Parts: sequence; C-alpha cells; structure tokens
Amino acid sequence: MAFAYLTNIACEEAIERLLDALDELGGRVKKELVPVSESLGRITAEPLYARISAPHYHACAMDGIALQASVTFGATSTTPVVVQPDRYVVVDTGDPLPDGCDAVVMVEDVVLPEGVGMHELGVCPVTLYKASSPWGNVRQIGEDICAGEMLLTSGTVISPAAMGAMLAAGIAEVPVVVRPKVGIIPTGDEVVPPCPDPRPGDVMEFNSTIFAGMVRSWGGEPVTYPITPDSPEAVRDALLRAVSECDAVLLNAGSSAGRDDYSARVVADAGELLFHGVAIKPGKPAMAGIVRGVPVIGVPGYPVSGIVVVESLLRPVLERFLGASFADGVSAEATLARPCTSSLKHKEYVRVRLGAVEGKLVATPLSRGAGVVTSFVKADGIMEIPQNSEGFEAGEKTRVRLLRPLAQIERSLVVIGSHDPLIDEIAQIMHVKQPELSVASTHVGSMGAIVAAKRHENHCGGIHLLDEATGEYNASYLERHFPQGGVRQVECVYRQQGFMVAPGNPLGIESLADLAQEGMRYVNRQKGSGTRILSDYLCKQENVDPASIYGYDHEEFTHTAVAALVESGAADAGMGIYSAAKIYGLGFVPVCEEQYDLLIPDYAWDTPMVQALLEVLQSEEFRARIEAMGGYRVESPGMVRRHYETRAQI
Repeated sequence: MAFAYLTNIACEEAIERLLDALDELGGRVKKELVPVSESLGRITAEPLYARISAPHYHACAMDGIALQASVTFGATSTTPVVVQPDRYVVVDTGDPLPDGCDAVVMVEDVVLPEGVGMHELGVCPVTLYKASSPWGNVRQIGEDICAGEMLLTSGTVISPAAMGAMLAAGIAEVPVVVRPKVGIIPTGDEVVPPCPDPRPGDVMEFNSTIFAGMVRSWGGEPVTYPITPDSPEAVRDALLRAVSECDAVLLNAGSSAGRDDYSARVVADAGELLFHGVAIKPGKPAMAGIVRGVPVIGVPGYPVSGIVVVESLLRPVLERFLGASFADGVSAEATLARPCTSSLKHKEYVRVRLGAVEGKLVATPLSRGAGVVTSFVKADGIMEIPQNSEGFEAGEKTRVRLLRPLAQIERSLVVIGSHDPLIDEIAQIMHVKQPELSVASTHVGSMGAIVAAKRHENHCGGIHLLDEATGEYNASYLERHFPQGGVRQVECVYRQQGFMVAPGNPLGIESLADLAQEGMRYVNRQKGSGTRILSDYLCKQENVDPASIYGYDHEEFTHTAVAALVESGAADAGMGIYSAAKIYGLGFVPVCEEQYDLLIPDYAWDTPMVQALLEVLQSEEFRARIEAMGGYRVESPGMVRRHYETRAQI
C-alpha cells in the first residue's frame, strides 16, 4: 500500500491553522528594555513618544549675523539697509539664537565697509541688500521633532535613523520585543557535521546554518542542537528539550515517507499534529504541530525544500511573535503627488512616502532639511534627482528605491490632508489589529486632501473647511470641487480650536485683535489648511488686518509644531487644537468647536486599508484614546455623513 500523508492542504490553509493555534495559546509576545545604542534591528514593543523637542533650542542654521528681522525690512538692491554693530550678533551654524533676535543673515549676504576685513565683523556697521523674514535661517524648536509626537508605532523595525531620532527626542532606552528563540534539531543517522573529507554515504549537515541565518534575518535567535539519531526515542527527547527552552522548533528531516521518518509520529504523540503534508512543491512533506504550547515545524531534508517550508511556515510564526513583517526592498516606478524642485548643482536624494492608489505607486516627498532625521524614519523610499535637473512636476513618473518591502507599501493607508495627532493613534490601533497594514500620512492641509483626491493620489484625508457664509463645515467645498461626485464625507470627530498661549495666559490674549498690538508675536498654519482659513475668517469678523499681526505669515504644517513654538517662547500665541496645547502644558483660549471629517474617494472605499480605518473609527479603543487626548467630542465616527454619488458628465 502506498504511503499517504495525513493531509494535503493548501499552503494558505496550513499557515492559517498554525497561526490560529498560536492565537489560542495567547501571550506569546515578551518585552524587554534595551539602550537605544543597542536597539538596531529590534522591534518596538509599544508606541514611542518624543520626550523633548529637536532642536530643543532655537539654532542658527547659517554662519552670519543674528538680528531682529524687522531691522532689515525694506532692504533691496537699490535701497540697502545699514545695520549698526549694536543691532546684530555674529553667529556660527548651530549656535543658540541670541536673545532679541529672530533671524540670521548668512555671511555671504553681509557687505562690509570698503577696506574692512571679515575679522572686524561685529564691531563695524554692515550693509544688507535683501530683507530677512522672521525666523529666516533659524532652526526653531521642534523643527525636526515635537515633544509628545509619536516617533514609532509598535511593531517597527528600528533603523539607524530611528535610533538617532529617539536619542534626539530624549529617549535613552526603548521597549522591544524579546527575540523569539527558535530551536533547530538536525536528525538522521547519515547526517554528519560539515568536514573537508566526508565518507561515502555521509550527508553533511548544513541546513541548520541556512535556517539559522533565515531566523536571524527575521529577528529571531537560533539555537542549534546536536545531530539526533533516527530513533523515535532520541527524536522525542531532543524535541522535549527544545520546546522547554525555545519559543518555536524546527525539526529538520524525518517528516517524509521513509522508514526512519518519525517526526510526525513523535509530534502527534507528544502534543497535537496540526497537519502533515502541504500542497507545495518542493516541500510537500512539511508538517506542523503544537507540543507543550510551542509550535513545531517539520522540515524536509532536501535544502531547497527546507528553505521553501521555513520561508512559508516559520516566517509567519516569527512575524506573529514580533508583530512585524520582513522582506527585501526593490526599486519601483512611482507617480509624484507634489512637485519636487531641485537645484541644477547637485544629484539629490529625496525621501518619499509611498502608497498604492488604484494600482499605481504614489510618492509624496518628505522634508529635505539636512537636520530632519525623522524624514528617514518615515521614508518608504529614496528618489534621485539627477544633477542638472530642475526636478519633477506633480504627476510625473520616476524610479524610487524602496526602503520598505513593496508588499508592505501596497498595504499602507495613504492619508494626505489636514493634520491631527489622532492620525497617529489610528495608525497605532490599526497596526496592532492588523500588523500587515500601516499608515503613510502627509500633512498638507484640508485643501491638500481635496487636491489629492482629485488626482487619485490618496485613500483619505482630514478636512475641516469652514463655509464663511453658512458656518457649516466641508459640504460646500465638496460640492464645489467634486461636481461629478465620487467621494464620501465621513464623520471623524468634533474638536476644540483656539489660541494656544503661555500657561495662565499672562498676556490676556482673547482674540486676534489682541495679537495686532505692538510686541505681540503670532505663529500661523500654512495656506490651504482649515486652521489658516479659520484665522483668515476671524480677521474678517474682527476687522483685523492680517498684516498688522507680527508673524501672521509665519507658517507651520502641524498643530504640534505651532504648540512647540508657543511653549518655547518664540511666539505668544498660535491657532491650534486643544490636544496639541495639552501635550505642551499650554494655556488654551477656545474659539470654536469644529467638525473634522475624513474625505474618502469612492475609488478607495473598498480597499482593505480604508475598511480597516472605518473599523478603527468605530472601535471603543479609538473612543478611549480620543477621550484621553482631550479636546475632542465623538458622536458616530466612521459614519458616512453624505455620499456624493457619481453623476454622469453633461
């Protein structure tokens, strides 16, 4: 009678059985605390938040002179401004910005009197032919990292850039997942250790070396046991020792149909055999079971078969233990979501976020500042702009070197729109519930969400656009910008907008009119953001000329960046949300409760990422996190307020 395997199941079903068995066991992830300097390649065990801002002081970004920007106002090539030595301070790159200064003029733009050398800079008047803007050539507090921001979600592989970002953010030790131990048991009477002169019939045991390397590459710690003879008792003894010392076990050889193949029988006798025989070639004899709460995978002896089985069955087990996935990156063609200009002088490497939208890769450039280390942490790929090129236009295709596996990028929720810290919390919840999914968010304001949806470049985006005529949010904008429909307006939260001020509001700021007074300093959001639209609206309501507010054109891209500048004393007030003020311990003067919705195009609605997003929004965990952050009110998050259904073009 021919030998018949116990099962012949599809590989997908085999993996599902194995992972379901692990889930029933529960509590597999273990944590430990390690110094950041020793964390390379480890997996974060929980989300990490910045403890301090980076830079933590206002830093001069150029060699030159520091001064009050207003001193330079009016300077042009035909109407230069002369600045006396008591009105400026000589600085070098990286120096703290001197008190009373809010800008740096680089030394190349400083003109000395005729016959005066650079060594006399600081004691002689200088001439300027160009005006400086407030905070020009200054790296402000929080430019790179804002205290309280989430740096990394749990389940993130720590890169060298992430290590630098953590240290810059005041994190000295990081909680990581303990490397799961994988026992490797080579078996067989004919198997011998590698040697230069094997005898006929000797089979050199090198599979364990291959498997150990694969285990290490996936974040595990291999433990190789001595070669075990082909006897049920010997195999059982070796197996029981391994399951008492390891988190998973590879039983190499003995799972096939030979007379000395005992692995399946031993596993069945010692525990539970989940399957024996998988419909893959090579690798059909693969088997797996649970022995004393530990997964055991039987691997065929042929190296190619073994590699296929270990890749197919062990890797998902380790990914489940670690809450992460591992794969090699490649290069791919991507479409730029925003223009990316460049100097003709250099070959430039631009970090980009990537996501798959309607079958195409969409690349959104990240900050290119030399000190912005977090752009490397967030980057999914590197785009090269050749020398003598002015860059690329929005919609143009280019090659991108991937820093994450393409399969992961294709499972990223692409969020392009208005900033809110709750996007990070959504990313954390989603990643815990479905580790194969991630969130790639870019903060470009509410109008940026509309533009991205029009171009089919995002899955969703936050919007909070006030209609000045009706006092309502978002609907009129969507009707105007999507006359043919094709989008959904999805409820997210109601949030408190107001002025973020110093604790106790010592300057008594209650309105924009107060900020128009002499000596007041404001920090604003970028044009196109809902918060900027609100500021503009309030100026009209209060009959305040924006030009009368010092710093009204000082633009930041996130609420936390605005809060960081107010907390540092660089500004007296900034418009933002309560949760950002709370992170920094600031005072808060409420202005209004606004409606923060998500714009979701129809083309993205049925994607796994968007459906996972809706599940998160409707979860109790989301409600709990929002309540803990403060300044939000939730009613029916995830509910479709209105579906602007597609209409035929006339």
